[in-house]
Amino acid sequence: MTVRAGIVVTGTEVLTGRVTDRNGPWVAQRLLEMGVDVAHITVCGDRPDDLTAQLAFLATQGVDLIITTGGLGPTADDLTVPTVAEYCGRPLELDSALESHIEGIIRRWQHLDDGPIPDALAVGITKQAMVPQGAESIPPVGTAPGVAIPPSDNGSPMPAVLILPGPPRELQTMWPTAMAASPVAEAIAGRDDYVQETIRAYGLSEADLAETLRDAESRVDDLAALEITTCIRLGEIDMVTRFPEAAVGTYASLVDVLTKRHGRQIFSTDGSTIDEQIARLLDGRMIATAESCTGGMVAARLTDRPGSSAYVLGGVVSYANEVKSEVLGVPEELLAEHGAVSEPVAAAMAEGVLRRLDVDVAVSTTGVAGPGGGTELKPVGTVWFGVAVTGQPTVTKLRRFAGDRATVRALATTAALHLVARTLRNS
Repeated sequence: MTVRAGIVVTGTEVLTGRVTDRNGPWVAQRLLEMGVDVAHITVCGDRPDDLTAQLAFLATQGVDLIITTGGLGPTADDLTVPTVAEYCGRPLELDSALESHIEGIIRRWQHLDDGPIPDALAVGITKQAMVPQGAESIPPVGTAPGVAIPPSDNGSPMPAVLILPGPPRELQTMWPTAMAASPVAEAIAGRDDYVQETIRAYGLSEADLAETLRDAESRVDDLAALEITTCIRLGEIDMVTRFPEAAVGTYASLVDVLTKRHGRQIFSTDGSTIDEQIARLLDGRMIATAESCTGGMVAARLTDRPGSSAYVLGGVVSYANEVKSEVLGVPEELLAEHGAVSEPVAAAMAEGVLRRLDVDVAVSTTGVAGPGGGTELKPVGTVWFGVAVTGQPTVTKLRRFAGDRATVRALATTAALHLVARTLRNS
């Protein structure tokens, strides 16, 4: 990759952890998809000196573009634009057309007539319409416009800078316009055309994948042309590979090596997620959930996907035994004999919600999430799963997960989805 970028996420609320950064990863992913290498993502509070330090650092790293997010509001602590302008040696100038545009937005939001704007609002509008000399403003989605600044030299070279608002919806909506702004387009014009592909696996360890990749070095010509990154997420391994279009054949050879060795664990070579695959595998059938230890997390995953109402009917969080018996119809003697965390109960839960909600497919979870409640026979992390499909024998599965309560519940949720997908494939 010949073009590099750096990202500065501003906001004391992000720095202190009160708000999770959603902008840095999103911007990085968009840049990588465009063939722009992301050198750094930094986070700093709403302090001019700290932002200046980040700008100075990135300017020394040979990046072609710096993107900042946040700090564009109308209040006194929103100082990104004046801070960047000062560092670039570009005085602020009032953009009258932009000022009128922001005023129009404020009038609509505040239901103001054509009379004078209140002083408090007028000050904020003017502040947001100040643009560094020679820069290009980007029309706002809210009231905060973006700013694209060409390269500068205020004593030391400074790459192009793109300033975007902090609210993710505003930033993401403005993104296409921002990429077309002249300073940005010129900064990334030298990027190469790259392809990005994702392979997803379940039940495959990082160590086994690493060994296969090492072996591939002697089996695949020019493997160095592929930029491979791997990560574990919710029990799955994602392997993301970026490469120039000329290396498509090399990537195909790598996929062949991986699928021959780990074909049982690899469930996606086209980047599709298990959630997307379940939606396709259901093929017009309806699914419901019966959950104990996961407390509705399986239903939440199934309904995260837009359009899920076409195949998800509902679910029952049967945390207490009374709910298992009275709502799902699990026999009390079954609970007494085997306990709630058992194969017969997992099967009865899945079959019960299948009947109760009159669906075609049902999945159940019952386990010991911890930190207490474990026994020698059923230690913390023990989870039984059941999948019932109309007209077919119910499938059950026992898994034992390591980790704290949150980890066990998250891993159990992923395991439930994979059991559903495998059962549907086999049927």
